[in-house]
Amino acid sequence: MDFINNILQFTWLNNLVRLLVENVFGISMETRLGGSVHFFIYDTIKIVILLGIMIFIISYIRSYFSPEKTKKILERFGGISGNIMASLLGIVTPFCSCSSVPLFIGFVEAGIPIGVTFSFLITSPIVNEAAFAILLASFGWKIAVVYVITGVVVGVVGGILIGSLHLEDQVEEYVYQIKMGDSEIEELDRKQRIDFAIQNVKDIIKRVWIYLIIGIGIGAVIHGWAPAEILSKYAGPDNPLAVIVAVVVAIPLYSNALGTIPIAEALIMKGVGIGTALAFMMATTALSLPEMILLRKVIKPKLIAVFVAITGVSIILVGYMFNAIAHLLI
Repeated sequence: MDFINNILQFTWLNNLVRLLVENVFGISMETRLGGSVHFFIYDTIKIVILLGIMIFIISYIRSYFSPEKTKKILERFGGISGNIMASLLGIVTPFCSCSSVPLFIGFVEAGIPIGVTFSFLITSPIVNEAAFAILLASFGWKIAVVYVITGVVVGVVGGILIGSLHLEDQVEEYVYQIKMGDSEIEELDRKQRIDFAIQNVKDIIKRVWIYLIIGIGIGAVIHGWAPAEILSKYAGPDNPLAVIVAVVVAIPLYSNALGTIPIAEALIMKGVGIGTALAFMMATTALSLPEMILLRKVIKPKLIAVFVAITGVSIILVGYMFNAIAHLLI
């Protein structure tokens, strides 16, 4: 059991990097520079390993859920069950924001309720295999799993609330007039699914590596030099306004979650509340400015404002929840 825990908790990697920093680079781990260098090398290797594994697994599962198949599945569900299914599908079908407009049109054209559609659009960017892998690497399985669960809950609740407001008239008229038709759903064999997963690992890592390096680099600087007392005082879990400020600041920004998680890890080590850091990350992914600009092509400003308000408040509540139960997760 100790051997298994040593592997899963990357104790072996932590020790190897410590030896590298102290014996090869000749930098004491007791210094700020030593701590920063160790943080950078250790987190980079650990995240890349878990990122590759998780992307492969989820991509293999995702090969069963093309946008066309996702639409057909959602057509069979109504009411709250539709919101739940939409959020669950959002986990394994994390399409990028550039897919939000055609997906929205396809869902509306298929007669899927707006609330169900938004459950999918909220959960899809928040919960994805890359974010889960880095959370797992940075904070452990408890926080990673609770993050996934709360991401789904935010999607379900947000979709239900938006649906209850009956804002169908806030969808641009031309969307209801589009007839996209049904595309043929291509069935892949086992080898094709494995090839798809491998290619997805290459594509995603190629696309996000620069965000990872920058994020881990900033996290390493924070880890070594940021004043813990000041961060703990103004952004710690005891500051009642910290979560709200984090979400409000994040909403207009566009930031890659993969780059913000290592920064969040370093901030949490310095005393920033877990909920505060994760709420900021959620807000940057679910409420990014580019996605709002794309969605404006198919929905009117009032519905966008409702979407931002409901999702933002939900994320704030999740942030407070994480801060409240942090002692159970660490």
